[in-house]
Amino acid sequence: MKKIKYFYNTHTLRYEKLITPFRVKLLRVFGFIAAAVVTAGIIVLIAFQYIESPEEKLLKQQNDNLSANYKLLSQRINQLQQKVGELEKRDNEVYRSIFESAPVPDSARLKEMSMAKEIQLVQGMGAGDLVSSIAGQLNNLILRTAYQEKSYQEIDGLINNKEKLLAAIPAIQPVSNKSLTRVASGFGTRIDPVYKINKFHAGLDFTAPQGTPIYATADGTVKESDYNAGGYGNHVVINHGFGYETLYGHMVRIKARTGTKVKRGEVIGYVGSTGKSTGPHCHYEVHRNGQPVDPVYYFYNDLTPEQYDRMLKLAAAGNQSFD
Repeated sequence: MKKIKYFYNTHTLRYEKLITPFRVKLLRVFGFIAAAVVTAGIIVLIAFQYIESPEEKLLKQQNDNLSANYKLLSQRINQLQQKVGELEKRDNEVYRSIFESAPVPDSARLKEMSMAKEIQLVQGMGAGDLVSSIAGQLNNLILRTAYQEKSYQEIDGLINNKEKLLAAIPAIQPVSNKSLTRVASGFGTRIDPVYKINKFHAGLDFTAPQGTPIYATADGTVKESDYNAGGYGNHVVINHGFGYETLYGHMVRIKARTGTKVKRGEVIGYVGSTGKSTGPHCHYEVHRNGQPVDPVYYFYNDLTPEQYDRMLKLAAAGNQSFD
């Protein structure tokens, strides 16, 4: 039963029935609804701020799993990178040095790609960033491993050609010199016999009577066999392969012809004094990858240790060259 409310009217001095206008009732309803909506909004905001939804919990768990897996993969990738780096170092410093082959430059192995720094922390990376980072590192390892495999194939070829390599390295003196009395001038700065100034002498001078045989110091193919107006006179250049070439100058007569193959110890010409020369001798040069090197280090096949030590001292003497 609905309660009826009364109030005391001081003007009429009577109790009268309390009647609430419809407008007031409507405002009270709207006020209640508004308060309920605001309260509900505050409750929902607090709930979303401090209480995780099931989907958020699942996403967070997946993100934690991805981060942990990424850290594990990064550790394994770093281990692989270290192992590949060790293989590359051993390739350059051990295997290729055995066969006197030039080291593979780091740029060829794309090594600069492997050292990219992390810009973001693992926790701040999205799934796409994680995948991209891992894919980049794996791609780099694949490239380096593929190039390393190619390098080992080249080394395998060098092993198979080891006998050819040994035959191609200059290893004897170009003229018969058992007594070591024919070394007249060595490699380096020497006094020019014509201009009387210090000039670079790119080889060794071996004095010998005119007509003394000159021998090829290693197997190879005759590259040049003619007269050189620049100072060598009648000369022969032999390409031995593997980056080696030898030059024999001032011959009185050339025996070897351009394009012919020669063996170590084969006669290729005879001592003379043609070209820029002050007396019969054989000017002998060894070139490695296009650069002249001291020939004195390439006589190990026909010298004892004592003779080799004496040869070094003779070649180092700062005397005048013959050309």
